[in-house]
Formats: sequence, structure tokens, C-alpha cells
Amino acid sequence: MAVSLIRRLIQAIFVILAMTVIVFVGVNVIGNPVDILINPDANQAERLRVIAHYGLDQPLWKQYMLFLQGLVHGDFGNSFVYGRPALSLILERLPATLELAISALLIAIVIGLPLGLYAGLYPNRISSRLIMSGSILGFSLPTFWVGLMLIMVFAVELRWLPTNGRGATAEFLGAQWSFLTRNGLSHLLLPAFNLALFKTSLILRLTRAGVQEVLPQDYIKFARAKGLSERRIVFVHVLKNLMIPLVTIIGLEFGSLIAFSVVTESIFAWPGMGKLIIDSINLLDRPVIVAYLMMMVILFVGLNFIIDVCYTLLDPRVRLDAKA
Repeated sequence: MAVSLIRRLIQAIFVILAMTVIVFVGVNVIGNPVDILINPDANQAERLRVIAHYGLDQPLWKQYMLFLQGLVHGDFGNSFVYGRPALSLILERLPATLELAISALLIAIVIGLPLGLYAGLYPNRISSRLIMSGSILGFSLPTFWVGLMLIMVFAVELRWLPTNGRGATAEFLGAQWSFLTRNGLSHLLLPAFNLALFKTSLILRLTRAGVQEVLPQDYIKFARAKGLSERRIVFVHVLKNLMIPLVTIIGLEFGSLIAFSVVTESIFAWPGMGKLIIDSINLLDRPVIVAYLMMMVILFVGLNFIIDVCYTLLDPRVRLDAKA
């Protein structure tokens, strides 16, 4: 097991190094940040001073080596717009995005897993067919439209929940969190549900498909022949085998919730990383863009590594393959 994890860790490091090249080159060929950093009426000497100050006069390979050096030390440079370290800007917004993503994932698991399990165990019931039909809406409806409808119904018409913002927050572990206050929780519900809609449908359908695949297996028939209760068969034998593909999906979807929450954050004016990266792209704030992309790369690679560890713990065949 240790050898397998070390091998995966080395692979993860090489993937991150490869992505640094792609991210750095991709961002550096987009536009010229000097055009937004100085006044168009500035003279040539002022332009050269700004270019030299930000190291944009260096060869691309040298800029990349400086970028790698900064990456090792957690230094992505100062934002062209805010004049502050790019990483600190992102870390300020991280708790808001993280809170939204975790809330959406919990909603997706709490709703999608039981409904998928029910639809898989009783596929011929009308209620199961209604559940599966409803899951299609989760895939089909655009996120921005659902967000606007949620605001229209629950905030404007019924006035049950606020329309936007993060609301009151409370400090925990050195960061501000909305879910710790009643007002903040009310602000969190609509964007979290909007972000969770697609993931709920995905987990629901995958759970149903997994149940349908597991139920005809011989070990389920043997468990029933032994006289085990249906509850034990479902919660021990069926769910345990469902967890292997679900761990992959939940892990990767959690990363996508963080990386692609831009639309939801924009609609509900949620002050997370998504809004920051949109503003940075519009303003060609290169250090913030690079820092954000590298954080997403490290996040997905880290999640894949955690999923591999979970695989090793859940599936004995993985441990046997590693020994072989």
C-alpha cells in the first residue's frame, strides 16, 4: 500500500509541474497587462518603468523560472489591480467559496443518495419513475435561470429569503463563516441549493444505476439465502459496494463545485473566488489569474490523490494489485 501511494504521489507532482507550464504559457499569451496598468497618455519612459517593475521585460523562460520559485514559496506576485499579494486576495475569498461548495455538496448527498437508493430498490413504483423524471430537470435546467427563478419566487414573491450577499458572519478557525449565524444561513440557502441542483441529479442517477448493478450479484443472493434482513443487505452489502464509484464522483464534483461556482456567485453576489477571478480576467490581472488556476490544479490533483487513498481502503483488490 505504501509503495502504491508513493507512486501516485510522484505522479501527482509531475502532473502539477506539467500544469505549471500550461497555465503560465496560456495566461502569458493573453493580452498585454501594461495597457491597463498605466494611463494611455503616459510616455515611453513610464511604460518601460512599469514593464521592468513587473518583470514583463524578461524572457518568457526566465519569467517561468521566477514563477516556479515563487510557487515553491507561495508567492505569485502582487496583483496588478489591487497592489497586494495575489495569493492573499484569493485566500480572503476562499472561505466563502468553500462554505458554498461544502453546503451544496451536503445538500446533493443528503437528497440524491436516499432518492437514488429508493429508485434503485423499487424501480417499478410510480414514485421512483417520478424521481428519475425529476432528475432530468436537474441536468437540463441552466444554472443561471434556476438561480433567477429561486430569487424571483423565494426572495421577491414570498420574501422568505434574502436575494444576495453573504449576510452576517461569525469567526471560526480564523475565518468568517455564514452558516454560524441565522442571518448568514438564510443568505446561504438559495445559492447552495442552486449550486447543488446538478450534483443532486448526478448522485441520484449514479446511485440508482449502482443499486441496479449490485442487486443481481451472487453475494446479494447469498446474503438473502442466509436469512439476513433487508436492512442489513442494503446498508452493509449494497451501500459498501456503491461507495467505490461514488467516492470518485463526490470527490471530483467537490472540486468542480469550487472551481465552477462562478455563475452562482455572480447571480447571488456571493463574495467568493468566482467573482474575483471574473473581475481579474476582465482586467487582465495576470498574477491573480495564475494563482487561482494553480490553486485549482493543486486542488484537483490533491482530490485525486485522496480518492486513490480511499480506493485503497475501500477495495481490497487495489491493495492486492499494489502488492503484486
